[in-house]
Amino acid sequence: METPEKNPEKNQEPDTAFKIEPASTITCPECGHQETETMPTDSCQWFYDCKGCGEVLKPLPGDCCVYCSYGTVPCPPIQIARASGEADASCCG
Repeated sequence: METPEKNPEKNQEPDTAFKIEPASTITCPECGHQETETMPTDSCQWFYDCKGCGEVLKPLPGDCCVYCSYGTVPCPPIQIARASGEADASCCG
């Protein structure tokens, strides 16, 4: 009696891996200058020097980093936390 061959494609899990958006566009609240930056994945960025006016941006109260305060996309740890349903997350530990 023959056994059916396994089809590796049929036995694979669907690709549900979450893709992290690595870039965020920071908008300076002082001058409106926008700059797209690649976010660090292994550290927290508390300060950002605006390339338009030189203003040093700091996180707003309740935010963990400048990307979460002024960026179009939150930092990678927050992206992951939101995708997994965690409410209280921070890139700073």
